[in-house]
Amino acid sequence: MTLTLQRALWLWVGALVLALLVILPLTAWIRSIAGLTTLCAVLLACVLVNRHAAQQRGSLGLVDLKNLPAASFRKPVVLTCGDGLDGLFGAVSEDQVVLRVTEQGCYVRVPSLNQLVPVSDGLLALRPGWGGQLSVMLIVNPGAHSDGGVLGGQVRTFSHQVTVARKRGIELPLLLVSYLQTLHGEEPWFSWDCGQTDARVSDEGACVSLSEWQRQTADSSLQAARMHASIQLNSVVAWLNDAVLRHLAIRNAPGLATVCAVKLVPALPQAVKMNLWQQWLHSKVALADNRPIVADAVLPFPDPLLNRLPLRPLRSPLQRASVAAMWLFAVAGVVALASSAWQNTLLVRQITDDLHRYAAIAQPAHRDQREFLRREEAVTVLRQDARRLDAYYRHGEPLAFGLGLYRGERLRAPLLAVLAKHVEPPAALSTGIAGPVRLDSLSLFATGSAQLKPDSTKVLINALVDIKAQPGWLIVIAGHTDATGDAGNNLRLSHARASAVHDWMQHMGGIPDSCFAVQGFGASQPIASNDTEAGRATNRRVDIRLVPEDGACALPTAGPDRQPPVASRDV
Repeated sequence: MTLTLQRALWLWVGALVLALLVILPLTAWIRSIAGLTTLCAVLLACVLVNRHAAQQRGSLGLVDLKNLPAASFRKPVVLTCGDGLDGLFGAVSEDQVVLRVTEQGCYVRVPSLNQLVPVSDGLLALRPGWGGQLSVMLIVNPGAHSDGGVLGGQVRTFSHQVTVARKRGIELPLLLVSYLQTLHGEEPWFSWDCGQTDARVSDEGACVSLSEWQRQTADSSLQAARMHASIQLNSVVAWLNDAVLRHLAIRNAPGLATVCAVKLVPALPQAVKMNLWQQWLHSKVALADNRPIVADAVLPFPDPLLNRLPLRPLRSPLQRASVAAMWLFAVAGVVALASSAWQNTLLVRQITDDLHRYAAIAQPAHRDQREFLRREEAVTVLRQDARRLDAYYRHGEPLAFGLGLYRGERLRAPLLAVLAKHVEPPAALSTGIAGPVRLDSLSLFATGSAQLKPDSTKVLINALVDIKAQPGWLIVIAGHTDATGDAGNNLRLSHARASAVHDWMQHMGGIPDSCFAVQGFGASQPIASNDTEAGRATNRRVDIRLVPEDGACALPTAGPDRQPPVASRDV
């Protein structure tokens, strides 16, 4: 995948995350922090992608980069490693990566077996669309080795490198090639698929079986030469199975070698004395090969065999990036739909619980003020639910409830029907309910605290003067908070602040405890929007109101040396 497409995918990821932050029901400060973190992560990812691509290009060390075929090149690209590389690519530095482009494909010289994975990664960094064209050619010349154990270790190293490359998604079909010196001149390419015994002969553009190739000439001397080549081929095949292929099968699944090939050449570069081929001949036929070693021999590329290598059809980088983008969109869509479904479930559960709570409170008897108070509180909550659903109906539901999963509309009609059937308290009772005295929590308490400030006495005295305790009237003290923070902590804090006001008024006013009712509502009954600082400040309050109830408050009798409580004086 090209560098531009990788950056585009990371930008797409950032856009999807930002869209989810808008959809998910998060607080404003969490959205801000998450959005800033996402932007930083996307920028960091783009920087790392650029750095990784530069490192891969630098690690390739390609000498003739200008001769690298274009990205539209669709022939096999063969990573070549093993013996006799100088005979194929010419004399170059051992650590250099060079390439040769022929009519049938492109050959890339891998300096050493351990560099197979870095070279393939660097090549794909330059040509991301070549993943399905890459293959590897391992050259094992029996005349270039004198120690079978060392050769086995090299083959296992190569096998490990191919395994690592395949784990990264690079298929790398294998072409195992062996060049062998012969006295009869250069012969055609002999090849066979791994696991098969029938060899094919690629000669002058034709590919025939070994037996048919032997019968193609009537010249007795040429027939003898071909018979000798066939015998030599059988020996090389036996040697390859014993010295090479068994090591490939140790660390990899059978079938790692796709195609095996042998080329008989007049001269072999990098041959050593008493090499493995000479040892093999001596052990089998007791003959010695005393042919001179040629250092500057040129080896042919296996062009006739490249059509045997499978070219895996591969999506273009744009297609692969499009598939990845669609998968990312699908994951983000699933997350958004799951969140919307959960939020709608919570909404339905909340409104259903509020309806059940209201239905569980029986119609109160005449002048039963406590039941009237409970029922009115339940109705207040239902009215808030109705206003919320009505706002969604008029202006559209928020994205957190949308995406086609909104279920609040089916609850709006039953909720309005319950409110329409609600019976208000008797007029005699409802007119006797005094309006609340509203105290600002910040004037009484520190942030997050339920302990009265030392300078809150003046505010409380004014509130105590405005409250007129009398028999049959209940002083209801209710604490409220804004929607910031944990709902459970807000509920406890609102009740603790109402209790603190109750303790002070009872102590200073001498009012019996039976005259009070203390409640904490947390953030469940806002009187302003919690989206602004002014609205949140308004919602942080303590409300004090009088509710008539028979026998609720019995004031102490005033003696000659006892003054009436402040709360009993008329205003």
